[in-house]
Amino acid sequence: MKAVMIIFNQTLRDRIEFIFDRLEIRGFTLWKEVQGRGSETGEPRMGTHTWPEQNSAALVVIADDMVDPLLDSVRKLDALNKEIGVRAFVWKIEQGY
Repeated sequence: MKAVMIIFNQTLRDRIEFIFDRLEIRGFTLWKEVQGRGSETGEPRMGTHTWPEQNSAALVVIADDMVDPLLDSVRKLDALNKEIGVRAFVWKIEQGY
């Protein structure tokens, strides 16, 4: 099993949930307001007067064979929304119940 964390501009929430539905990924955890800045070109998303936008984050734990389809969908979403960005990170899950 793998954990995939997706960080995205709040405006993409419906699209992220659509991807989960299309791939039949039922379980996820969502953080509605997270702050940060992209490591290369991302604008700060701090929820402040100067940087008012915010990101959200979603975490899913999925079977290994679902990782590539999910990452492919995230890449396509990012390609359509370069100005606001979306990123995904994958971790190996050792155990869970």
